[in-house]
Amino acid sequence: MQYLNLNNGIKMPILGFGTYQIPPEETKRAVLDAIDVGYRLIDTAQAYQNEKEVGEAISECGIPREELFITTKVWIENYGYENCKSSVLESLEKLGLDYIDLVLLHHPFSDYYGAYRALEELYEEGLVKSIGVSNFYPDRLCDICLFGRKVIPAVNQVETNPFNAQYLAQANMEKNGVQMSAWAPFAEGREGIFENETLVKIGKKHGKTSAQVILRWLVDRSIIVLAKSTHKERMAENIDVFDFALDEEDMLEIMELDKSKSMFLDHRDPETVESFDEIVDSGKNKIDSQNI
Repeated sequence: MQYLNLNNGIKMPILGFGTYQIPPEETKRAVLDAIDVGYRLIDTAQAYQNEKEVGEAISECGIPREELFITTKVWIENYGYENCKSSVLESLEKLGLDYIDLVLLHHPFSDYYGAYRALEELYEEGLVKSIGVSNFYPDRLCDICLFGRKVIPAVNQVETNPFNAQYLAQANMEKNGVQMSAWAPFAEGREGIFENETLVKIGKKHGKTSAQVILRWLVDRSIIVLAKSTHKERMAENIDVFDFALDEEDMLEIMELDKSKSMFLDHRDPETVESFDEIVDSGKNKIDSQNI
């Protein structure tokens, strides 16, 4: 496994296991399988409703706690200073941990200023080793980095795949000293990404699958990437990307696939903001029809 250094000196695995849309009843087994094949970064969220099961897998896996890197995310309903702080303490309890390696604000809506102030205090108290954000577009990331923050976000987790490559967003993060992390690297299979001619051709060139090419493309860009599968053999395949590298020609060909448009939702679209408001007002804490 390769590691990247965050802006506070903490080492984070460059390839991790995501648990989005894994039902609670399957989560423990899936996380145990992921750890068994070599994953050390496990990503969950309050909205995924499986923190407890992730914690159970951590406690039973037999791997020393210091070798694991655990990420969770604060849901919008828990924004604001007091709500955020108490929700992270609840996440700690559900995960059964003394500390969380990385806590992110899940979306750039509502009182994320108050929520971020709570994360800063938890960071100073040592209950959280790193803090950051998720789905913050360049303008929102600059906002949180520049205006009154004591701790620069260590990570910004955003949708990144060959169809939405986020080159400009990455440049903005690097300028602000924020590490980029990718969710939905496979675009959830949309637009035939696994059968894409360019990716398949590059895969054959290196003796790899199109999925492995995508993951290696992100690794070669120094982007922390989350891969998800509930099948152990696929988990093992996804982590087997450290024995080859893409050349300049490969990178340029993949660059041509970029549409610079989300495959899921645009956080700058007022309708997107309204949909999140409706979800919070309804008392739900997850989105079933969209990727979060």
